[in-house]
This record gives sequence, C-alpha cells and structure tokens, in this order.
Amino acid sequence: MSYVVALDVGGTSMKGGLVSESGEVTGFPGRPTGREDGPEAVVANIRAYVAELAASGDGPPRGVGLAVPGIVDADTALFSANIGWRDVPAGAFVPEGLPVSLGHDVQTAGLAESVFGAGRDVTDFLFLPIGTGIAGALIIKGEPYGGVNGWGGEIGHTPVWPDGERCACGQTGCLETYASAASLGRRYTERTGKPATAVDVMANAATDPHAYAVLAEAVEALAISLASYTLLMDPAMIVIGGGLGEAGEALLMPLRDRMTERLSFRKPPPLRQTALGVRAGMLGAGILGWRAAGVRNWAPQLDL
Repeated sequence: MSYVVALDVGGTSMKGGLVSESGEVTGFPGRPTGREDGPEAVVANIRAYVAELAASGDGPPRGVGLAVPGIVDADTALFSANIGWRDVPAGAFVPEGLPVSLGHDVQTAGLAESVFGAGRDVTDFLFLPIGTGIAGALIIKGEPYGGVNGWGGEIGHTPVWPDGERCACGQTGCLETYASAASLGRRYTERTGKPATAVDVMANAATDPHAYAVLAEAVEALAISLASYTLLMDPAMIVIGGGLGEAGEALLMPLRDRMTERLSFRKPPPLRQTALGVRAGMLGAGILGWRAAGVRNWAPQLDL
C-alpha cells in the first residue's frame, strides 16, 4: 500500500500516523515533544518518531508531512517561541532520503478544512480555532496565506479594546485576552475567586451572571474582530474550531447576532463549526506528505 507519514507537532506532544493514497489514516500512540530538554532534543524526537512510523508501514513512505508550531515555510522551521528552535531545515526532522514538507500547524489544519471539511465548497474563508490561544488560517483560493513573512493569521493579537487588559504578547486589549478558552476561565476566576474552565463558563452562562458576563464579553470581542475581518477580506464563510468551537450553536448563535448588529450595511458571512475537529491537523499533514511525494492535488473522498 502506498502511503505517507503525517505528523502533527504541538508544544508538548505530537501525534502521528500513516495516510494512504485512498485517504485511510492509521493513527499511532502520541509522543511527548520533550521541549524541556531543548530544541535540539525536540528535533531528534521528531526524527525518531518519523523513523518509527516509516518502519511500521509496508515499504518506505513516499513522503512526510509535518505540521509544526511557529513561523515556517515548506523547507524550514524558522522560529517557534514555544519550542525554541530557529531556522531548522526540513530535512533535519526526517531520516535521510525522505521527501518532506512543513506547514504551520493552524494553517495546515485550515488546509484540511479546505480540502475535506467545512470549507470544501468555497475557495476563500477564515479558519479560526479557539483554544488556549487564538490563531487563524486565511484560506485564499483554496490555500493558506501566511503573508510575506509567515505571520499572517495572528488575529488573536489584533486589539479589540485599545485601553483594555495587557496581553501576554506585550500588547494591550488583544482578542486572545478576552475570547480564548484560557481567558474565559481566568476572567471568571478573577471575578469570583472560584476556579473554572471555559467549559464551566459555557455550561453555566444561562444561570450564573458572572459566567454570562464573561461569555458575553468574549462574544463581543470576537464579533469586533470578525466584523473587521469581514469588511477587509469578504470571506465566503468563517469556520470556528478548537476547544471552544466544540460548543457549536451555543457560541455561534450569539456571535452571529452580534456580527449582524455590527455589520449594519451588509450581511455577515456564514459561521460554521469545524467539520474535522481534532483530525484536521493529521489530515493536513497528510496533504503535505502527498505534496512532498509529488501528488499536488491529493483529495480522496473521505467518510466524515
């Protein structure tokens, strides 16, 4: 069976698998990245995991696709604040002789949504996973757009309230400070002194006024950012993913209402929940792997 190795690398762990030409995904147990041992150790751990995955297949893989955090291009992992590496060539991540392609983790997941998921029927949309942080993938003509230097999509650090709270990035009033999953829990705790997660806030917003206030502020922050994005880019849709995206209509319904009120002279684009969920990173890495193997338009029919 012809296959590629696909690896989705996070800040603390990585998950990998084999992706066949027909789209069958064989997943394997994840591995820690080992970032506490330094960036060189992380590179070595990724290379060892790729070798292990390659050895488990029927013959050598045709290519390797890696979705990694930070600033990347197809040939180099340029920088990751979470891991600490700089200018790591793609070949350092794989055993010698294997074709490899790198992609930014969020942009790679957005690519998978474009090929297989919620955005497969349009060419231009925003993929916005809302988790511990907020980053976006700008999909233009079916492909992620990272801008001149790879920083495109950092919508989480666009200010929504210029006089607001200080963000961990050093700026003031960033979207991520108000609307990330981590921020919902933190802001509720600051109000009440009680520990809470974003799931708790979402679940209790109908009965707990503090949870309601925190969620309402998050929705307003998202509406401000997404209304601005809509006016600038006129996307066909906005696809919401990540942990907070799993709330579905509990988040999307009030967000639609607020965007409608803010966009007074035009309709907001449709808001959709991710179709692929946690599979997006792996499938996106599979796309990169087949591209590394020379199969540019790999897009089999998948049973979603």
